[in-house]
Amino acid sequence: MKKNLLLIAFLCISFITNAQQKLTSPDGNLVMTFQVNKEGAPTYDLIYKGKTVIKPSTLGLELKKEDNTRTDFDWVDRRDLTKLDSKTNLYNGFELKDAKTDTFDETWQPVWGEEKEIRNHYNELAVTLYQPMNERSILIRFRLFNDGLGFRYEFPQQKSLSYFVIKEEHSQFAMSGDHTAFWIPGDYDTQEYDYTISRLSEIRGLMKQAITPNSSQTPFSPTGVQTALMMKTDDGLYINLHEAALIDYSCMHLNLDDKNMIFESWLTPDAKGDKGYMQTPCHTPWRTVIVSDDARNILASRITLNLNEPCKLPDATSWVKPVKYIGVWWDMITGKGSWAYTDELTSVKLGETDYSKTKPNGKHSANTANVKRYIDFAAANGFDAVLVEGWNEGWEDWFGNSKDYVFDFVTPYPDFDVKEIHRYAASKGVKMMMHHETSASARNYERHMDKAYQFMVDNGYNSVKSGYVGNIIPRGEHHYGQWMNNHYLYAVKKAADYKIMVNAHEAVRPTGICRTYPNLIGNESARGTEYESFGGNKVYHTTILPFTRLVGGPMDYTPGIFETHCNKMNPANNSQVRSTIARQLALYVTMYSPLQMAADIPENYERFMDAFQFIKDVAIDWDESKYLEAEPGEYITIARRAKGTNDWYIGCTAGEKGHESKLSFDFLEPGKKYEATIYADAKDASWDKNPQAYVITKKKINNKSKLTLKAAIGGGYAISVKEIK
Repeated sequence: MKKNLLLIAFLCISFITNAQQKLTSPDGNLVMTFQVNKEGAPTYDLIYKGKTVIKPSTLGLELKKEDNTRTDFDWVDRRDLTKLDSKTNLYNGFELKDAKTDTFDETWQPVWGEEKEIRNHYNELAVTLYQPMNERSILIRFRLFNDGLGFRYEFPQQKSLSYFVIKEEHSQFAMSGDHTAFWIPGDYDTQEYDYTISRLSEIRGLMKQAITPNSSQTPFSPTGVQTALMMKTDDGLYINLHEAALIDYSCMHLNLDDKNMIFESWLTPDAKGDKGYMQTPCHTPWRTVIVSDDARNILASRITLNLNEPCKLPDATSWVKPVKYIGVWWDMITGKGSWAYTDELTSVKLGETDYSKTKPNGKHSANTANVKRYIDFAAANGFDAVLVEGWNEGWEDWFGNSKDYVFDFVTPYPDFDVKEIHRYAASKGVKMMMHHETSASARNYERHMDKAYQFMVDNGYNSVKSGYVGNIIPRGEHHYGQWMNNHYLYAVKKAADYKIMVNAHEAVRPTGICRTYPNLIGNESARGTEYESFGGNKVYHTTILPFTRLVGGPMDYTPGIFETHCNKMNPANNSQVRSTIARQLALYVTMYSPLQMAADIPENYERFMDAFQFIKDVAIDWDESKYLEAEPGEYITIARRAKGTNDWYIGCTAGEKGHESKLSFDFLEPGKKYEATIYADAKDASWDKNPQAYVITKKKINNKSKLTLKAAIGGGYAISVKEIK
């Protein structure tokens, strides 16, 4: 088989001219053409089943001037590359010196994931380009899979290019038309925006209203958007633009030339305005184009993972385990409780402020008695862990003041007994999940990291939820710049030394690094359930996230809110969760994560224990996933088989139109009998007027069974399918 694949690889590339090659995907549906144009600029285009995905687009980088002078850029004028110093030029004047092809086909097993095995099959073209005027060489590597394209720049070690600073990367993605896009504003510091659905040509006019307030935000352009960007063409193609293996580099955004419908990469700058410090030999992350005429294939794509390196933690399977948890969280999010211990302090100095002399506010949620109650609930219902936020000193004065020494991550408030909590949780067979809010003071976190992780080990914590709320310290750095991306990975690697799993919030959006470091078990990096308490997410939000944010890795979305009226928790909070209970159940399947939280408070679950049964039952690690229905912005239906079993779980999330599914259970094993427990919206259910109306039914089914189910507006359904033995 290997020899045949090699033969295919040689056949799928042919020299059309002296500087033009074609690369074809293993199944023949995708064709990429590469050439060096008359200006010596590398260009590529991409065709899927005869339809244009990417029109001819140029590639290259612009370097910073060696004299270290700064040139302010303008988001349009910077395109006039002819006026720049030739030494900054890594975008034209090239000659094609070499072109090598290869093929690769392997099947690998993730430590956790949406399936037991992942196939990594591609044909590759590696072109070496030489620039005579600067005596420099670069290599552009293309990998063409059945479901899309990945490419990156590689910089060999050479006398004329040892150290360099990137002013901008000029990777273009020229669109074939005015596509429908599912987008959020381009921003150096946050992805916590609601999605807008519009034509590409409408982005400029809608940008102002799309930029909603956040604790730290830096939008950069009236047509700048973030990846993963999902689009749909008028002739039925689904196109996704993203990046993979974002390591030691700045996060890529996309800036749209809306006159010509050309996206161009736009990197996150550092405090000086520079966009990357490089030392050869080195390479960029992969730029990815996922494409299909079936939206389900976008959800099923594993390009992002496949473009990352294999697992570097040899013993990962022994200690990296999926986690289902509850937490002391939602009561503070809604404003019922408080992270802070007292209301008397406006300024806190760690090690100097004496909390024993302050008056407790009576609302502090992270107290020993309350946490024990959560531990009891977790133990009684089979949950792995309990998260506690607001347990450590400093929450009275933690945000908005650019405070460096903000937390020490080891000193509890007077009402939180660390040792007793450790003892009590262990006696109940429950793990504790640590919370490390850094308040974006990454420098402070790195100073304390070893001590904080050892404190976790000593007190029975094997996973941590970290946060980066606010503007970054070092001041002037951005959440998505090279410096911070290196920090996030440093934290993950350091955590691995202590056998700790990491769930980072407000960090850069994932790009498949969890394949290499599977203790990166989750991220937030998007607008999650907490925003349902801050005014609400759009009804179609969860029908888009699997096409965008989840393309790079799992999200700690924190679903499972049963009491959707926040004023039942806090009379002053009139937000409403824009979802029915049935859809909250479905999210445990459609929003894939090996880290799933039952985010509501125990009292609300106790009112609906029949529906809560699905959360107790649903798996968080899978052998197989089937994407049954999908249309971004409208609906997603997914079925997954639990690890090591014949039990399946199905979830459907619907948007503003609701959805009717005609399910076929042909994915079930022939000859087996199953019992399906169906958690569906009631006939009169809707997210706004009747969100708690659901119906639970049981049916005997097999692989020939069919079922019609309706999801309400903002609704959905969940089904557990268990083999009858």
